[in-house]
This record gives sequence, structure tokens and C-alpha cells, in this order.
Amino acid sequence: MPASKTPDITAPSLPASDFEGPAAIYVHWPFCLKKCPYCDFNSHVRDEVSHDRWRAALVQEIRYFAGLYPNLHASSIFFGGGTPSLMEPETVAAVIGAVKSAWAPDRDIEITLEANPSSVEAGRFRAYRAAGVNRLSMGIQSLRDDALKFLGRLHSVDEALKALDVARDNFGRVSFDLIYARPEQSLMDWRQELSEALAFGTSHLSLYQLTIEEGTAFYHQYKRGQFSLPDEDEAAALFDLTAEMTESAGLPAYEISNHARKGQESQHNLAYWQGDFYVGIGPGAHGRVPAPQYGAATAQAQIKRPEDWLQAVETHGHGTQTVEHVDAGDRFVEALMMGLRLREGVDIGNNSARFAVASATILDESALENLIASGHLARDGNRIRLTDTGRPLLNYLLGKLIA
Repeated sequence: MPASKTPDITAPSLPASDFEGPAAIYVHWPFCLKKCPYCDFNSHVRDEVSHDRWRAALVQEIRYFAGLYPNLHASSIFFGGGTPSLMEPETVAAVIGAVKSAWAPDRDIEITLEANPSSVEAGRFRAYRAAGVNRLSMGIQSLRDDALKFLGRLHSVDEALKALDVARDNFGRVSFDLIYARPEQSLMDWRQELSEALAFGTSHLSLYQLTIEEGTAFYHQYKRGQFSLPDEDEAAALFDLTAEMTESAGLPAYEISNHARKGQESQHNLAYWQGDFYVGIGPGAHGRVPAPQYGAATAQAQIKRPEDWLQAVETHGHGTQTVEHVDAGDRFVEALMMGLRLREGVDIGNNSARFAVASATILDESALENLIASGHLARDGNRIRLTDTGRPLLNYLLGKLIA
């Protein structure tokens, strides 16, 4: 592990709160065997990782947050990355144990671990189940070997399918990701690939259109014209086909890119989309934690570089880099932005009461009525939601809605 100067993080401090209620717990494992060319997440390749140090540091940061917010209870735990299936099972068990000791967990707490479908990592699935993981999210990304090569994945389709079998043998809840709207991918190609994915019968699928994020390897390749993506009309047709096929298969989109059988939605991600509190543990993790003011929150962000975060935790007991107060009005806007991603939409009346703000001071009521009249939004009492027409235009519509 490269040497690093201990960062100065003595200034940021989080306000303690005796708030009692649920919070989703996110734990970030930043290491990968290879950086995928489309990935803009906080992921890093390292020749060597000191698992003992990392285990101790993750547990320590959980204890730090528990000291500030002792009355939270854990509604879910999510191991993201990076590649969490590179974690030693002992580390997963220690983190789960620390969370449960710190914050009384829900009786049926959802504990998800993201995993790559290589044979090496699949061999750990049983140990992760024994550690307490009860939901696996697999980054398969494609059921075509040529696409996997383009996406920079290290596994083959055959490896992925074998790992999927192992996952289903060990976990009652299994989800996997696919990336579509890839270069030269036709409607017919995607129809066939998605049909194969649906045939596996998992209760949840995350289906993402390929996007080009600045700073990634794909960004530079795309700018140089090394590949092209489907145009706007083609992408919309692929999106519509995805919605139609998943709906017919009994896995409707409960969020723009996430599809599940009824009752199998990701409870952890729903916490984000419904505007609940969440605690971020590990390098680069973000959180929205309770602030003393009713209806408000504190945004916390941890140091991104793994070595700097690790040394900060070992020196100061935590790796918090920035702390920002989020007032009630901003919380309302965040809840609107995230809630509109959901099929059910968002209850603006409930959020007005929840955050103690008047929605009329934030929403442009005239724009709202116009978007309802144009068929982009639908309204049922206080609840507004995107229509099929409006769903691909979420960011544009938000710009119109917020006064």
C-alpha cells in the first residue's frame, strides 16, 4: 500500500443528535482487481491490502458515528464499492456485528453485498451468507462475451452464469445488473438478451443505460470517436422496450432503472429515494444524518483516497472530510428529486409536513400544472409522479418544477 501523509481532518465535526428512528447504513469497500472503463465510482486497484487494518478501521468508524447518533436503528446495511466481494468474510462479519451492536437492527434487516461473478469470488458466497448477508447484488453487466470485453469486465458469460447458480443456492434474494444501450446494440439484440436475463427468475434486476462519465476511460475514447452510442430516439426505444418486457415478466420498474417483483424492492435504495437518513462508512462514502433542527440533516462525506481515509481513522477515529448543514428547504428538494425516480412518485403534502416547509415556496405551481397538462406528470391528491412520457426527462422536468 503506497505511503501517504496523514491528512488534516481535525476541523470537520458532526453535531450529535438523539434522534430516534431508522437509518440505512452504507459501507464502502474501495478496491477492485481492475478499473472498468465506464466506472466513475470511488474504486482503486492496489497490489496489496491490509485486511486486518481495514477491518479494524471500518469497525472504528461505525463506533464513531454510533457515539454521535446512539438512538438510530439500522433499517438496512449495504456493502458497495469498488468490489465488496474482495472483502474477507471475517471483515463482512465484523462490520455487520458492529452495526448491529451500535444501532438496534430491524428484525428483518436487509443486508446486501455487491459481488462480481468470478469463480474466485463465488467461492466466498457461502461464507458471506454465514456472516449475515441475506441479499446479493451481482455485477454481471452483460450476457454477451464481446460486450463484457468492451466493458472491461474480467469474467465471461459462462463464469457469470455459474456464479449466479451459486448465488441462488446460497441467498434467498439475488439481483443482478445489466448495462444496455451499448454501441451498435439493436432493439432485437437487447430483446433477446433481456429475455435471457428474465428467464433466470431472479426477483430483482438493475438495468442501466450506458452513460459516459467525465474522467473515465470511456469518456476519452468517446471524445476521440472510438465508439458511438445509440441516439436519443434509439435510447428511448430501448428504454420503452425494457419497461414493457419487465412489466410483462412481473418485474415492473419501481424506480427508473430498477425492477422487482412485489415485495422484493431494495429496501436500502428505497431509503435514499424516499429521503430517509443514511450513514456512510468508508472512503468516499456520503451520508445524510440527523441534525438537531427538526426536518434538517447534516451531509457528511468521507475522505476518498483509501490510504488517506485509513490513516485518518487510525489517527482521529473517523475519516470525515466535509460536513455541511442541509436545511429543511433543501431536504424537501432532495426528497422531490429522489422521490420522482420512483414509480409511485412523491407525496409533496407529506414532505411539507415532514420537513416543516410550505411546498408553494419551493415548487413552481404553474409549471407543475403545465407539466400535468402536457402529460409529463400525473397527480393524485398530494402525490405527483412521472408518466411514461416524463420518465426519461426527469432532470429537465426538475429544472422546471423547482421555483
